[in-house]
Amino acid sequence: MPDTDRPSGAPHGSSILVTGATGNLGREVVERLHARGPRVRRLVRHQTGPLPGVDSVVGDITDHTTMRKALVGIDTVFLIWPLLDSAPARSLIEELTATAPRVIYLSSSAIDDEAARQSDPIVQVHADMEELLHSAGLRPVVLRSDTLASNALGWAGQLKAGGVVAGPDIARTAVVDERDVADAAVAVLCGSLDELAHAPYVLTGPEPLSRADQVACLGAALSRRLRFEAVPADLARSRMLADGRPERLVEALIAASVGRPESKRVTDHLTRLTGRPAGTFARWAIDHAAAFS
Repeated sequence: MPDTDRPSGAPHGSSILVTGATGNLGREVVERLHARGPRVRRLVRHQTGPLPGVDSVVGDITDHTTMRKALVGIDTVFLIWPLLDSAPARSLIEELTATAPRVIYLSSSAIDDEAARQSDPIVQVHADMEELLHSAGLRPVVLRSDTLASNALGWAGQLKAGGVVAGPDIARTAVVDERDVADAAVAVLCGSLDELAHAPYVLTGPEPLSRADQVACLGAALSRRLRFEAVPADLARSRMLADGRPERLVEALIAASVGRPESKRVTDHLTRLTGRPAGTFARWAIDHAAAFS
């Protein structure tokens, strides 16, 4: 897609709802949209501090009343689905169908369109959500993101305490900077659907990385000798449960570590949307070094 085909600005009078607005990616999307000019509304689970120039609706994405309020006057929705089950999304789909906004859905690059079932519950729920949105006639623009670099922030506690990241391993994949995904999302949110293909955009980083590779990048950024220690599934499960993580989430994470295949796929879709190449995890590690110190 040449640069001349990229969306370059917010449609006049547009109003955009961002779900998952307080997450690592959602915050980046809100900040960029606010700077671009459209009216922005956040959907948040809990009351947060006010953000000048941005509306907020507090409530649950699965609640009819909350979503009806959140969608008033909205013409575009950036949808991040937070649950490990697509069934509760049916009330959301009903409200979206009633108001018929443009929908941009954040999905997973691990989806295999030829598979009857996906590799793990996390990927399966994204595939199910895509199907629900399409079946409802909402014609979503789908952004299938690879593993977000910000997931590594979950290692901060271990690296503040020592030099080892221990946890379940996962197959190598092209880890992508969440700031790049936010830039791509905003390019789509602020553009016209007529300018965009409806096939999924697959957003990847510039190279496949293992968890050991990511930890090595963090070590270089921190000028420390760090290493990744792969933990067997059973031990990883017991440790995560002992840490208080919900059992369903733990099982989904274990299933992903065991069942998700390696991906060597690197695309230019992010460049096509933003006009620049994807950033490296090494750069992300440098920029976020303070979070691990």
